[in-house]
Amino acid sequence: MQSLYLSSLFTFEQPFLIILTLLVSCVLLVLLFFVQQWGHQSNRRSQLPPGSMGWPYIGETLKLYTEHPNTFFFTRKKRYGDVFKSHILGCPCVMISSPEAAKNVLVNQAHLFKPTYPPSKEKMIGPQALFFHQGDYHFKLKKLIQSSFSPSVIRGSVSSIEEIVLNFLPNWETNTRICTLQEMKKYAFEVAMISAFGNNPEPEMEGIKHLYRILEEGYNSMPIDFPGTPFNKAMKARKLLNGSLSRLIEKRRGNRKLHNDGGLLGVLLRAQEQKLDNLSDSQISDNIIGVIFAAHDTTATALTWLLKYLLDNPHVLQAVTREQEGIQCKLAGENRGLTWDDTRQMFVTTRVIQETLRTASILSFTFREAVEDVEFEGYIIPKGWKVLPLFRNIHHSSDFFPQPEKFDPSRFKVPPRPHTYMPFGNGLHSCPGSELAKLEMLIFLHHFTTTYRWKVIGEEDGIEYGPFPVPKGGLPIQVRPRNKA
Repeated sequence: MQSLYLSSLFTFEQPFLIILTLLVSCVLLVLLFFVQQWGHQSNRRSQLPPGSMGWPYIGETLKLYTEHPNTFFFTRKKRYGDVFKSHILGCPCVMISSPEAAKNVLVNQAHLFKPTYPPSKEKMIGPQALFFHQGDYHFKLKKLIQSSFSPSVIRGSVSSIEEIVLNFLPNWETNTRICTLQEMKKYAFEVAMISAFGNNPEPEMEGIKHLYRILEEGYNSMPIDFPGTPFNKAMKARKLLNGSLSRLIEKRRGNRKLHNDGGLLGVLLRAQEQKLDNLSDSQISDNIIGVIFAAHDTTATALTWLLKYLLDNPHVLQAVTREQEGIQCKLAGENRGLTWDDTRQMFVTTRVIQETLRTASILSFTFREAVEDVEFEGYIIPKGWKVLPLFRNIHHSSDFFPQPEKFDPSRFKVPPRPHTYMPFGNGLHSCPGSELAKLEMLIFLHHFTTTYRWKVIGEEDGIEYGPFPVPKGGLPIQVRPRNKA
């Protein structure tokens, strides 16, 4: 009986012991996996650059947008070195602040760091826009866009841009208070529309402008898609904008004259017609909207800083005015308007623009994302982390620009060292419209400095974000014709 009991017990316990052994083995394997992963993560964490990740989720975002940008970046560089980690806008990131490191990310190892934007902004502009891509699609598309913004093309835009300025400026005389930033946005927007669609006014343009303005209002809002929110209104406007652009594309397709004089849209339609790049209508629409975005805010911000720096440095304003008066006399003697060749003779004014772009560093940084774990300058940048080349730190380094806090356009009489001056980015994703931006600044300054004087209203000084660093209040000014100043 006892042997029968032991036999039955053994029979019962054998599979139980086997199952128990398997379960214990599985648990041990899982524990071993997590220990290894923890060790790997711990080892990976030990290889991250030094730095602070700030508060949970918000990281150091509040500090970034409440401190002076120079203070935020330079205190961390001083504490941690040229490569340091942080956490902003909900993303863990590595910030780099040397020309060599920036060149590696943007040029030498660009394939390891893809361009990246918040998903909400991709939706608004359009996922097929140039700056969301890399590889073959980006390469072909950038060639097309660059051809639309080459000096040989934009030199024909001088008279159109000048006409915008001459129609635009007299409105300032009747206003007792001008918000420089908002007015410069209007100016830059009109230039952007010409570059995107050409000089031919069409009935659809006013509707497209209206929808774009709604879209822009929601661009920097919280991405909350509830009825009535700016984001929701912007996304509705984006859908309607798609329809308007589709109808315009179809209309332009049947008009060969507009193909050849239709701005970027004409260039993209010709490429589509000749089957050069297999572009779809939605890809054309996304890139038209993307170019308007890119040509708009940054140029308006640069022009706002230009007027501030000229006011803050009267001797520089005097030098620019003297140069522009010389050109004005020449134009009056020959009874003509500005030409491309005239703008190539604005040496002093060009250096002032260069120094403004350095000092203001409107693009304080750009976003990239590591496509895999990357070994970088002795550290590991984990896959998915953002990488931010800090243009501002490089532009304000005394190693490359002596007395960097001083506004000194004469420093650009000598070309800066390679990869130390990047107001329009660097590498494959540098701004293709940089020459157009400089051209519209030169034309504006020619007419503004020779015709008007201005002063800031209010005593408050400082910087705010809109979304780029701008003078407080958008630089409120009062404008008077020179003969009445």
